[in-house]
Amino acid sequence: MHTCRVCNRSFSTELQLELHRDTCGEDELLCGECGEQFSEAAATRDGWHYSCPNDDCDGEGLKEDLYRVSDVRLAEQR
Repeated sequence: MHTCRVCNRSFSTELQLELHRDTCGEDELLCGECGEQFSEAAATRDGWHYSCPNDDCDGEGLKEDLYRVSDVRLAEQR
């Protein structure tokens, strides 16, 4: 098994992991309201105001409803 160090997803081959790395980034966000995971670019238009791109969700604001996946993982490990 090959596991991505950024998002913790596992792949059966090293090639699958390498292809995944092209789209996986540290800028991944997680919505505390709906549980959706998405890129930072999908959550903001101006770089200041953030909201969940899920049409059925009202989550907004970094560290209010939206969290960086890397921060969530650190909190879970403690």
